[in-house]
Amino acid sequence: MTVPQPPYGSSNGPGQYRPPTPPHGQQPYGQGQGQQYGQPVQPYPGQTYPAMYAPPPRGLSIASMVIGIVSLLFAWFTVVIPLVGLILGVVGLRREPAGRGFALTGIWLNAILLGITVIAIVAFLAIFLVAGAAALPFIFIDPSTSTGIDT
Repeated sequence: MTVPQPPYGSSNGPGQYRPPTPPHGQQPYGQGQGQQYGQPVQPYPGQTYPAMYAPPPRGLSIASMVIGIVSLLFAWFTVVIPLVGLILGVVGLRREPAGRGFALTGIWLNAILLGITVIAIVAFLAIFLVAGAAALPFIFIDPSTSTGIDT
């Protein structure tokens, strides 16, 4: 009676199963550190997980940009709001390097709006001063005379 040959590549005898050996220096799958499925991996003794850090502050920079956008949409006729946004942008640029883009956007928006507002105020005052100076001779006309000129 002849014994059947084991399948090609196997060194096991008939009816015996032996799992394949892993590559050199690796532990077999599912073994090592005693973990089971669904359980978190525990750090080695003395090892800790990395700490989670808070993001760098950007509050002043974001406030400056938001004030610039709001001023652009709603409050373009005031001087105070863009001035506050400009100050917040400059302070945010110096104190919050992480918010540099927000601060620069806020500075540009608020400076442009502040410039437009100042130009509008100067133009408004100039128009009324010129109109008032042009109307000045007509203020002192005597309406009782027919020509309107005092003799």
